[in-house]
Amino acid sequence: MAKLDDIQRRLLLEVADLHEIPEGAYNIRSNSESAGRRSTENIEIVSKTDVSGLEIRIKPGTKHESVHIPVVMTKSGLKEVVYNDFFIGEDADVLIVAGCGIDNCGNQDSEHDGIHRFYVGKNSHVRYVEKHYGSGEGKGKRILNPGTEVYMEENSSMEMEMVQIKGVDDTVRTTTAELADSAKLVVRERLMTHGDQRAVSTYAVTLNGKGSSADVVSRSVAKDNSFQKFDAKILGNAECYGHTECDSIIMDKGRILAVPGLEANCVDASLVHEAAIGKIAGEQITKLMTLGLTEQEAEEQIINGFLR
Repeated sequence: MAKLDDIQRRLLLEVADLHEIPEGAYNIRSNSESAGRRSTENIEIVSKTDVSGLEIRIKPGTKHESVHIPVVMTKSGLKEVVYNDFFIGEDADVLIVAGCGIDNCGNQDSEHDGIHRFYVGKNSHVRYVEKHYGSGEGKGKRILNPGTEVYMEENSSMEMEMVQIKGVDDTVRTTTAELADSAKLVVRERLMTHGDQRAVSTYAVTLNGKGSSADVVSRSVAKDNSFQKFDAKILGNAECYGHTECDSIIMDKGRILAVPGLEANCVDASLVHEAAIGKIAGEQITKLMTLGLTEQEAEEQIINGFLR
């Protein structure tokens, strides 16, 4: 693997929890170039030939293996679009860790747009973790626009953990999913914005199969002058269950817009949406301050617990 500097290693730790080269399959991308790659007997990673990106093929029956494909950027003004396709064979059980960290110390915007497509085979289970992080003292923005498409076959399941807690100036996250019979999708989004940051999350889930289900939950905090939009739509075309939830804390002059969307095209479709936006309760802060915390420390404790 190519040698990474201290900043790049810190970014890898933030977005992929990597202190060193991971076990199993991996591809590390640094400043639009490969910094290292390894395939395994059951997981093959190859470069696309028509566009920038990867094909990751996971053999049927692969159990308890992982794929890490993090991206780090430290050059100001760098912009890229990457297309990664994941083909998960039947009866597999795997962990996929992605994410991008940008450290921008310059005056030009840096941007990474990652388009991920997942084809999940019958009876397979996928846990997908995607973390975004930004740092750097430059005036240039840190921009991340992830797009995710999920196609789930019969009796498959997927858990998605989408995390963005610090340093990303502008992001538009777009996620679509189509589920067959008895397929199950669970999404947990955790998001915090501050300063003048903007974050838009759009989810569109189509439940086509009998017994399919989706549970999409976002927890977020908007500080300072930041803006967030959570736009979640579930379309029920069969006997199915769908649930979306937006639970947000608003602070300072932050703004949050929650847009629910439920469409039932079958009498046996059961669809639910919940949304709650509010400030931190004063009694919560007071209680923690009686334990010796300052008001700022009390707020941080509440936010950390809320976003956990």
